[in-house]
Amino acid sequence: MNRLELVRTEIDSILLNQENVNVRPEGYIHLYGVAQNCTLLAVKRGLDVELCTIIGLLHDIYTYKYEYVKDHALLGAVEAENLLRDLEIFTDEEIEIVRNAISHHSDKKTKHDKYSELITDADLLHNSLYMASFEIKHRKRLKKILKGLGIKIKLKKFNEEND
Repeated sequence: MNRLELVRTEIDSILLNQENVNVRPEGYIHLYGVAQNCTLLAVKRGLDVELCTIIGLLHDIYTYKYEYVKDHALLGAVEAENLLRDLEIFTDEEIEIVRNAISHHSDKKTKHDKYSELITDADLLHNSLYMASFEIKHRKRLKKILKGLGIKIKLKKFNEEND
């Protein structure tokens, strides 16, 4: 089994063991959706596709494992690091990239390293386009992501003060 499949198996186990059955489908949709966006953006940006996909799968691990959202990026970074270390198939450098990216993914306003930017963009892309009830708070960033993908779309008018 390859590394990506091993991480998917771990994510599936976490979601299947989630006691709140209403959280499971949301977890699958969001984690796999963001991971797919990470794959697409990694190809476009010339980044390590496997590592980016893994970052996408793990980025909200804490939220879906414990149903706890506050500080989920920082707590999730530690959870992801522990999971990857337990698998014993990732280098320290790879684990640091994943940990760092996940820890920054909720900060949509500050510019970070290229892997942190990728997961931030992939998460925003999924939340903005898939989840119809999600208020787009970072329209300028979303427009830049879409433009980078060659997608022209007219976004609905949202509260401009959130840009």
